[in-house]
Amino acid sequence: MIGNTEGGLADSIIEHAADAVIFADVEGVIRVWNRAAEAIFGFTAGEAVGQSLDLIVPERLRAAHWVAFHRAMASGTTRLGGRATVTRALSKSGQPLYVDLSFAVVRGAAGRVTGSVGVARDATRRHEEEKARRAESGGRP
Repeated sequence: MIGNTEGGLADSIIEHAADAVIFADVEGVIRVWNRAAEAIFGFTAGEAVGQSLDLIVPERLRAAHWVAFHRAMASGTTRLGGRATVTRALSKSGQPLYVDLSFAVVRGAAGRVTGSVGVARDATRRHEEEKARRAESGGRP
């Protein structure tokens, strides 16, 4: 795995996780990007590591994303408390992408905030199927 982590079991777990695992430092620079992230977003680890999270955040969502990100880095907590949410994301191909995404603030050994980890799962098909069902039912759930 390309990234800034110590070798060993933790790296192997992250690399082989079925869900995308993305770690960004306190500046929002991607430092860890696993195989599932490559599969979901289309960017290799070599393309993603060292880049801003803007790589996968749609332009229209960036201002709100960065307000929330910097608030979490300063406070040490996230608004959703680790609960997943469905959101839009950017893929290398430019295809529409929805992901179930959960975030957590990461602290180092001294307790200082070192960044944020996001865990994502492709939810595009489910989102599109739900949208089609709503359209067929006239917008009723």
